[in-house]
Amino acid sequence: MSEIHELTGLELAAAVRNREVSPSEVADHALDRAERLDPSIGAFVTPTPELAREQAAEAEVLLRDTRTGDELPPFLGVPCPVKDLAMVAGVPFRSGSAALGDFVAPADDGVVTLLRQAGTLMIGKTNTPEFGLPPYTEPDIAPPARTPWDTSRSAGGSSGGSAAAVAAGIAPIAHGSDGGGSIRIPASACGLVGLKPTRGRVSPGPYRPEGAGLASNGVLTRDVRDTAALLDVLSHQWPGDLYVLAPPRTTFLDACERDPGRLRVGLLTTPVIVDGAPVDEACLAAAVRTARLLEELGHQVEPAPVPFTAERWDSFESVWSVLALSAPIPPEHEDLLLPLTRWLREKGRSISALEYASALGLIQTTTREAAATWAAYDVILSPTLAQLPAPVGSQRDDADPAGDFARQMAFTPWTSVWNLTGWPAISLPLETAPADGVELPVGVMLGGRHGAEETLLSLAAQLEAARPWRDRRPPAW
Repeated sequence: MSEIHELTGLELAAAVRNREVSPSEVADHALDRAERLDPSIGAFVTPTPELAREQAAEAEVLLRDTRTGDELPPFLGVPCPVKDLAMVAGVPFRSGSAALGDFVAPADDGVVTLLRQAGTLMIGKTNTPEFGLPPYTEPDIAPPARTPWDTSRSAGGSSGGSAAAVAAGIAPIAHGSDGGGSIRIPASACGLVGLKPTRGRVSPGPYRPEGAGLASNGVLTRDVRDTAALLDVLSHQWPGDLYVLAPPRTTFLDACERDPGRLRVGLLTTPVIVDGAPVDEACLAAAVRTARLLEELGHQVEPAPVPFTAERWDSFESVWSVLALSAPIPPEHEDLLLPLTRWLREKGRSISALEYASALGLIQTTTREAAATWAAYDVILSPTLAQLPAPVGSQRDDADPAGDFARQMAFTPWTSVWNLTGWPAISLPLETAPADGVELPVGVMLGGRHGAEETLLSLAAQLEAARPWRDRRPPAW
């Protein structure tokens, strides 16, 4: 058998089911790698070795008492850390902020319940920026999260810690969440697969409301099939869910084995939310080379128009600032917040009820316009990011939070389009580019129609087979 950390989540689950390796061995291996590698990558804010070993022992009892592998949870014995924007019962929950103090979660969030039921081992809470607001992971309460490909550069955000943990081979899978690109951004920076599901595919329940519907839970993985199999785990409905989708034909994992057929693909290389945002040539080239590969695979590719004017994105900014304001911060702890968070909260306070309602309405109108503009396409292809992974410290600017936010927009001129519409989008690590003497990952993003995860996963699996990335590993390996 390969080294434990070389296996995908599905491969490791199969090895556990076949008794080739025990859950305790897996837990010890992951925890040892975390202890050795985390000081250089900043993946974790709260390691949970006791919980992981307890879950591993429970998994071994289940293995001993179960006759066939078919009766076992699908990811039994597989390490899966959880981003510190989700509650894990009995574990500190700080959301990247000093303002929450030493609060300990009283219960598991729904996605954590599902990951437990799937048999995963919770080896720790992963690093995130304050309340997941920026696309870099540089909180005050923990060291920055760094991409294992070049630890002078950021792992992205806001699921930066999860991405760093997976890219470094600490865990094959990790929980993440995406409100403006927060799974896809670190997936690109760390050379991983990152899917933002359709709004309503992964419920925030049972304890959290849907709110504006911008964010979705998901995972970061090293291959497409792990992402698909975990979507099967997480696409669970809770009573009272506001958004409900039809299930897949069979499973999302099955979709990876299907030929996607001949698709019509729109290539979008013009920045959407910022007019004239500078785009690194390596990011453009990655999208163009992927377009050529899609043509070689038999798909029809043509230029796609920008779906709406950059000014329309102001509705996202309004809702985003109100979301920042809604974080439950005791007034006496407001001064513990970072300047960016305080700036966003002040913007939120300045927005009237009518302006907020108008912003939500404009988001819906913009979604309709995007659907009409892109009606001819099955998939939209673009770079994931406008730039290569950013040097740590180059994006956060406490002295100028407005400038900080403007740079965030220019860095991510495509990702939040899919949060506005609520449609699915996936970043794939199809390319690399040289920079400062090292090869850096460059993500390419595929976006689909409402509820079209099966199409995206089928196409992503086809691309993975045509241009494999499994043997590309960062120096941390």
